[in-house]
Amino acid sequence: MLIGRRQFRVFFLLISFSIPLLPAVQARAQIPRGDVFFGYSRAGSNLYYPNVPALNGWEATGSVKIGKPFLAVEGDVAHYGIGADSEVPRSTTVLIGPQVALRAARFKVFGHFLLGGEHSANNSANTPISGGAFIYALGAGIDVPIAPFFAWRVQADRLSAPTVSPGDAVHGRFTTGLVFRF
Repeated sequence: MLIGRRQFRVFFLLISFSIPLLPAVQARAQIPRGDVFFGYSRAGSNLYYPNVPALNGWEATGSVKIGKPFLAVEGDVAHYGIGADSEVPRSTTVLIGPQVALRAARFKVFGHFLLGGEHSANNSANTPISGGAFIYALGAGIDVPIAPFFAWRVQADRLSAPTVSPGDAVHGRFTTGLVFRF
């Protein structure tokens, strides 16, 4: 079930009001270090089903450092098909996996390998689509600092759903947006 506009607005307001409090809370508690990202994402054509154009949508990720300063666990949720008509499927992916990062001069360069699932559906009677599949993402990106706790992310991934991707699929995903570091 996808969240509605009202739930998204409430979630966004809660996050917006919580962000200024994090430095004070982090100084007093042992909060794990990491980051949260939200931004625009574009997935390649025919990625999950044939005759489906490239899809626009949003992506949200969160990563938390574990043990070593360069290793983190990353969770990723993305939804595609925003603004599309009933012929184009809406696709949602949920992924999790390790992230390896190098930091220099407040820049962060990272790579990740994520595993999870996707679900696609449309409301078209002509070519109905409804199904899910295993999916993986292999990618890399860079976070460019823009303020003390914020950065801008540019990321590219190779997405693949081996059991449903047609042979002519474009397996690329491009993502860009705002990162909050804690």
